[in-house]
Amino acid sequence: MSRFLLVVPPLVGHVNPLVGVADELVRRGHQVAWAGHAGQIRRLAGADTTVYDCVVPGAGLSRPPGLTGPAAFRFLWAEFFVPLADAMAPGVEAAIDAFRPDLVLTDQHAVAGALVAERRGIVHVTSATTSAELIDPLAGMPKVGAWLSELLGALRARIGDPARTGDPRFSPHGVIAFTGRELLGDAPPPNERTYLVGPAIAPRADRSDFPWDELDPARATVLVSLGTANADAGGRFLAEAVTALDRLRDRVQGVVVDPGHTLTEVPPGVLVREHVPQLDLLARVDAVVCHGGHNTVCESLWHGLPLVVAPIRDDQPIVAGQVVDAGAGVRVRFGRVDAARLGAAIETVLDPDGGHRAAAEAIGRSLRAAGGQSAAATHLERIAGQGPASPTAATASVSVPH
Repeated sequence: MSRFLLVVPPLVGHVNPLVGVADELVRRGHQVAWAGHAGQIRRLAGADTTVYDCVVPGAGLSRPPGLTGPAAFRFLWAEFFVPLADAMAPGVEAAIDAFRPDLVLTDQHAVAGALVAERRGIVHVTSATTSAELIDPLAGMPKVGAWLSELLGALRARIGDPARTGDPRFSPHGVIAFTGRELLGDAPPPNERTYLVGPAIAPRADRSDFPWDELDPARATVLVSLGTANADAGGRFLAEAVTALDRLRDRVQGVVVDPGHTLTEVPPGVLVREHVPQLDLLARVDAVVCHGGHNTVCESLWHGLPLVVAPIRDDQPIVAGQVVDAGAGVRVRFGRVDAARLGAAIETVLDPDGGHRAAAEAIGRSLRAAGGQSAAATHLERIAGQGPASPTAATASVSVPH
């Protein structure tokens, strides 16, 4: 059996996919430990989880609400991901010394895991929780791409092996990507060892008190969620969504997630909750309105649900475009949409003759066939068994998900 160290940033959407993978590896008899924000990891993965706590600056990602586009991308790397890597590196080093892993599975944006493992000569595999960076989103922005390469090069000189030149976001040993070919389209993957396993759908701890008995089976149910990292930016959009859902109340019931408590007036027919058991709820709803976050998109599509996507920043515009191109949803402008347009978009994806539901269901079948956490665990077992020589030994094709 092997020992796997999972390195993650303090972002819920980056931890959740690996919870199911970790559980599957343990079920198969392997030993698993984590490196990252101990409190968050134990909350999401279980109180008994073995965690090596790393110094994490702040409680998570916080940015000015209006920051979008290239400026948001630069902020994300210069002010969050790179400082996070510098801060986490000693903790990752200590975790490797204490746990002695056979393989390090490191989130694409927890770059310390890749760079420290690289320097220590330990096999590492990338966990990619978004499809956006798999298609080179900076291809049309060469100056931003050069800026990021220089930033990562300086980081490697500080905490990695300065003699290496590869992109630490894509391990040569393998990339486990929690997405599917339907979203990537014809775009080539970053390397031939990119494994598309679909979303990791596994039971999660439910700490909510969701009122299941208030769901009306006579109406279509629509979930509205902007994810866990956008509470600061979502107030206006959520208010318009509540108004749109109230106008459709004769045939649609809305469930709106408002972690920032931005909504002050809520009509009685709309359920507003601080948190919801998302995976359980997706099995009960008919459509999803979201920000284009990759986990929410893939989990919704896995359930065959059409989407209204309102991207805010980061990878979300790319993911939203992938949804539209796949025919599984429609896109609205986050900053400008009003209740009338949002209501029309909801009606469009709920229309049984519009094709969005059929496209979402077809994608869902493909994502479920990709294997999720089981396929990911199988790839990791194989790569761990190959040892340090795996970059030249692995031959699996990206077109075969499991």
